[in-house]
Amino acid sequence: MRETRNAQVSIFEHYSNHEYGIRLRKLSEVLDRHPEILDLVATDLIDASVSAVGRTGLSAESVLRCLLLKQQRGFSYEQLAFHLSDSETYRTFTRLPAHLSPSRSCLQSTIRSIKPQILERAHQLLTKSLLDTGMASMDKLRIDSTVVASHIAPPSDSQLLNDGVRVISRLLAKSKTETGVKVRFTDKRKAAKSLAFRIFNAKKATKDELYPKMLKIARLALKQADRGRQRVIEGAAASASCQKWLDALAHYRNLTSRVIEQAERRVISGEQVPSAEKIVSLFEPHTDIIVKGFRDIQYGHKINLSSEVNGFITALTIEEGNPCDKTLFLPVLDYHRSVLGKLPRSVVADGGYASQVNVAAGRAMGLKHVVFHKPVGVSLTAMGVKSKTFNALRHFRAGIEGNISELKRAFGATKAKWKGHDGFKAFVWASALSYNLLRLARLAPD
Repeated sequence: MRETRNAQVSIFEHYSNHEYGIRLRKLSEVLDRHPEILDLVATDLIDASVSAVGRTGLSAESVLRCLLLKQQRGFSYEQLAFHLSDSETYRTFTRLPAHLSPSRSCLQSTIRSIKPQILERAHQLLTKSLLDTGMASMDKLRIDSTVVASHIAPPSDSQLLNDGVRVISRLLAKSKTETGVKVRFTDKRKAAKSLAFRIFNAKKATKDELYPKMLKIARLALKQADRGRQRVIEGAAASASCQKWLDALAHYRNLTSRVIEQAERRVISGEQVPSAEKIVSLFEPHTDIIVKGFRDIQYGHKINLSSEVNGFITALTIEEGNPCDKTLFLPVLDYHRSVLGKLPRSVVADGGYASQVNVAAGRAMGLKHVVFHKPVGVSLTAMGVKSKTFNALRHFRAGIEGNISELKRAFGATKAKWKGHDGFKAFVWASALSYNLLRLARLAPD
């Protein structure tokens, strides 16, 4: 059974005198002062129904510290496994027993066992503690949004069709191993791959000739998936592996069907398909199409966040779709009032949030100043502030750009690399939690 904390901390702990070693020592001290975070994470990692016998493996404390180290240093699981076996400083920080050097697969399975809801709750607990102890201030608050990309290649209809054919064919080829029933089918993976390559490099006139052939292969893959599913249902014995195969086939069959419909509407009929109806990845189907202003199209999820004077992220939400920033202003204030129990004295947001309704609602909540970086449709008089106050808050708002940059650059939030929608959310919350903890460690006295 996994333990919450290591039974005995080594008396031979050693941190390097390098900048990173000093930073990790301070971060370790911060974690020791916030045991509520570990207790919360432990509820997700420890199954109370498991008998307390056999090997204990990594403690919940070590798993949490490995997660924070991974996000802070931007390691892959393979790199993390190497550094934990090689670096005395990293082993000291993660409090690994002398005999234990976790493998890549062990680290991946244990770290990914922490649910996004638990990481979000841990972030809330830490933020409340920062406000209660005065480390974070609600004197001024700044709000902005950004996009965290999904771990996908730039989408194209031809590649999505090829992915559908490839995955369905692979599942059918493995039917004997997974279900005990061999499914016979015509393998069109090579032809689909060749067509996708030719479409990608062709001019428009040639693409119009090749797409019908690609769509024909994709429809054949759907028919073969339906026949294969029926064959397995009739001939296979019920088992967990068989059900897993059937679920995977149904999942990718439905996604491929949507891709075919999308390609027919876009390429064959020349129709403009709304972003909300598009699918841009078979492997990360939750991905949204985001366009901020006049900038390039991005594929991922919009996140809405706020930070205070010391740069701590006080609120963060992962949005679905591409909501207008105007609609994201009041939820941040509601979160501070209902979850954190405190409202800021002054709040400033980007011009995209500007509306008279938001000004009135913020003032009704008791805020002294509600300001937008650019008075888009809302004058200074309507905001109820003088030019001097407006300029001071506008300069303060610029600081959130640096907070977002650090979150992305130093904690990996440019692109979420964990699979699935829950994986995306967990990655973002792990980055935000690591960001706040490390900032707290930096502000701690020597």
